[in-house]
Amino acid sequence: MKSTNKIGVQLLVSQCVSHGMRNVVISPGSRNAPLSIAFDEHNDVNCYVIHDERSAAFFALGMAQQLGEPVGVVCTSGSAPLNYYPAIAEAYYQCIPLVVITADRPLHWIDQGDGQTIRQEGVFDKHVKYSCNFSDYINDDKEQWYMERESAIAFNEGNGNWKGPIHFNVSISEPLYDTSEKSDFPKREIQLISGEFHFSSKHVPIITSHLERKKILVLCGQLIKDEALNRELEIFSENSSVLVITENTSNLSSSRFINCIDRFLNAMTEQEKEDFRPELLITIGGAVVSKKIKTFLREYKPDFCWKIGFEFPFMDTYQCLSHSFQTEPKSFFKEVNRLIFNRSQSNYAGRWNSIDFKIQDKIELVLGKLEYSDITVFHEIIQNLPDEVNLHMANSSVVRYMQLFDPSRSISYCCNRGTSGIDGSSSSAVGASVANASQLNVLISGDISFLYDSNAFFNPYVGGNLRIIVINNSGGGIFRIIPGPSSTKQLEKYFEATHNMNAKGICDAGDIEYLAVSTIDELKDELPGFFEGNNDKTKLVEIFTPKEVNVKMLNEFFNQLNATSLKS
Repeated sequence: MKSTNKIGVQLLVSQCVSHGMRNVVISPGSRNAPLSIAFDEHNDVNCYVIHDERSAAFFALGMAQQLGEPVGVVCTSGSAPLNYYPAIAEAYYQCIPLVVITADRPLHWIDQGDGQTIRQEGVFDKHVKYSCNFSDYINDDKEQWYMERESAIAFNEGNGNWKGPIHFNVSISEPLYDTSEKSDFPKREIQLISGEFHFSSKHVPIITSHLERKKILVLCGQLIKDEALNRELEIFSENSSVLVITENTSNLSSSRFINCIDRFLNAMTEQEKEDFRPELLITIGGAVVSKKIKTFLREYKPDFCWKIGFEFPFMDTYQCLSHSFQTEPKSFFKEVNRLIFNRSQSNYAGRWNSIDFKIQDKIELVLGKLEYSDITVFHEIIQNLPDEVNLHMANSSVVRYMQLFDPSRSISYCCNRGTSGIDGSSSSAVGASVANASQLNVLISGDISFLYDSNAFFNPYVGGNLRIIVINNSGGGIFRIIPGPSSTKQLEKYFEATHNMNAKGICDAGDIEYLAVSTIDELKDELPGFFEGNNDKTKLVEIFTPKEVNVKMLNEFFNQLNATSLKS
C-alpha cells in the first residue's frame, strides 16, 4: 500500500486509526499534502474534502457529535489553522472528540518571513484537552516511542470520560508529494481502566440526609439521547419532593418532567419564586439555554448544589456548588435509586406541575389568537415535524423559540450550545447528516446564521436526507427580544444587521430545491410535502416573517399565558 514517504506522518496516521478515528475532513493545501496522501491511501479511513477550514471543522464536529467517536480535521499551515478556532472552542465546551491536525513549517523557518508561517505550536492550548508537536521524520526508536506515547495520551485525554478536542501540530519539510510503500507499525495504545461508581460508606449518610429534603430540583443541560438515564430520572422523580427540569437539548422527556422553563418561569410571581426555591439543586449535562432559570437560581440560591459528570467538575454556574460527583449521570442516579432514606412528602414537583399543566391547556387557545409571526411559524413547524428525525437548531432566536414548546421523545435535538455561536450551525448540520445518512435531518436556522455559514452548502456531501428551514425576519430578530438593544437608535444598523437578502441565490448555486412562503396558510400547505422523501434532493423552505410584529406577538403570547394560567 502506498503512502507519503514521511515516516512521522505515516506513524501519526496509524496511531489515529488505531485509536478509532475512521473519518477525516481535509481542506486542500500544499504543506499538508503528506497528511492528505497518507489519510487518502489508508484503507480504513473515509476522507471528506471541504475547502473552507471554518466550515470543515464544524462539519467534522457535527459528524463526531452524531458518531460519538473521534473525527479528524486536517489543514495546511499559516492562517488556515486559525479558521478552526470557533469549532475547537465549541467542541471543547460541548465535550466532542475533535482531532485537529495542522501542518506546520519546520521550526527553523518560524518568524523568518517565510510564506504561510506563523507561531502554531500551542495555538489552541486554552481550548484543547491535549496538544503535541511532531516532526515528519523519525530518526530512531526513541523518537518513535515518544510519538506513539504522546499520541496515545492525547487520544485518552480527548476520548476518555471527559471528552474534548486534541491538537497535533506536524512540522513538515519539502519535498511534500513523494510517496513510498507504507511502513507497518505495531498498534500502540495506553489503556485507562475505571470501575463502576458506588457511594463510599462515609458518604452515604451525607448523601441521604440531603436527599431527605423537601425541595429537590434536577436541572438537565445539553445531553445526547440516553434511554437508560431517562428511566433512572423517572424513577428518581417518583419521590414527590423531586422535580426534574429539562430542555429539548437535554433529549430527556417524561410527563413527570417540566420541559419548557421560560414558559413556566415567566408566569411566576416573585413571591412564588421564593416559595419554589430549591433546597438541593442537582445539575447534569452541558449548557442550559434558559437565561431565566440561571437568573432564578442565582437570585434564589439553593442551600446545596451537586454537579454530576466528568466534565468541568468545578463549574459553578449557579454560584452555590457544594459537591461534584465524577461519574456518568445514569450511574449516579442508578446508585441513588438503590439508597434507602426517608422521602419527603412535600409535593414539590406536584406544585410545579399543576401550574405547568394549566399553561399547557392554554397554549393552543393563545396561539390561535396571535397574528402571523415567528412564534406561530415555529408552532406550525413543530406540529409537522416527522418522528425519528435529527433536528438541528441554529443558535440565537431559533433555539430559544424551540424551548417554548414541549419536545417529542422520538426526535433527537442538536445545537451548538458549547459556545452558543451562530457561525457553524449549518456546517455542523451537514456533517451530522452525512454521519446519519439513513435518517432525515432537519436544520432550522435564522437568516443571519444561514447567510453567515453559507459555505456549508458548497460541497458534494449535502444530500437528500437534509431539509433546511430558514426563518427570514430581515435581520437578527433576537435583538428585538432581549432587553436593551430595542431602546437604542443603533438597533437596525448595528445589532439587527437589517438586510434585504434571501436564500434563493445560495440554493441555486448549491443545487438545492428552493421554496418561499410568507403566510401561515402557505406554510400549512407546503410543510407536509416538504418533509416527504429521503435520499432525494436537498430542500429548503424560506419563511418570511414581519420583524415589527414578531416581538409584539411573543410578548402577547407570554401575557396571555400569564393571564389565563395562574389565574384560571
